[in-house]
Amino acid sequence: MVGSIHTNATAMTALSNLDNTQTKMATVQNEIGTGYKVASATDNGAVFAIAQGLRSDIAGIAAVNQELSNAQGMTSVADAAATNISNSMAQIQSTITSLADANTTGTARTDLLTHLSQLTATVSNFIANATYNGTNLLSSSSSNVAVISNYGGAQYTIAAQDLVSQVLSNLTAITSSTDAQGLLTAGFKTAMSSLGTALNSLAGDENRIKTQISFNSQLSDAITSGLGSMVDADMSKAAAQLQSLQVRQQLATQALSIANQSPQSILSLFR
Repeated sequence: MVGSIHTNATAMTALSNLDNTQTKMATVQNEIGTGYKVASATDNGAVFAIAQGLRSDIAGIAAVNQELSNAQGMTSVADAAATNISNSMAQIQSTITSLADANTTGTARTDLLTHLSQLTATVSNFIANATYNGTNLLSSSSSNVAVISNYGGAQYTIAAQDLVSQVLSNLTAITSSTDAQGLLTAGFKTAMSSLGTALNSLAGDENRIKTQISFNSQLSDAITSGLGSMVDADMSKAAAQLQSLQVRQQLATQALSIANQSPQSILSLFR
């Protein structure tokens, strides 16, 4: 081994080992500090680019589900109102049936007509109040609502149900038992048929939205899991690596100290 006071190869090797160990320690400490093995493009450009795309997908799905939740609220309110209208229609049918009896006269008829008027007003109120976030699917001015269903931009349409024309307009005024009999066999049946169609349509739209929200949530979870496997740090592994590197750092430091002392031995040759 050449004894030189200019070049200490052993010290250079020890310093290189120490630098490598400290570089690895910085990487592991960054993983522990951030929780990511790929926290930025400098860690792994290709993986980081893919991860950013997946994060964009997850954000897009969240935005879609927010819109779907709004649509679900809309259909839920409309469905609840239509269900209450259906319940009121049962009472209306009973009242009209009593009015169809020619023997129902005097105060009894007057009371029944008043009750029928109140029930009709209740149906009208259900329609008018079936509003969610400014949208009413049951009024005469209602229009279909397009809803985005996935982050690819696909849409489907929630059909508006004009229950004013389909139900209320068929509940014509009654002035005699004959009017009541005619209403039972014609207008009321039409109203109930239209209401049944509306309820079926609203329930179908609501269930479809619920199913889409559930699917989107599952898709988001799957993407999130895949993203995690790509960029999340294995904290148990990182902790073990850190302990190992700390030992290596101490040994490298000692080796460098010993190597730096070797030129001192040259002095002994001159004593």
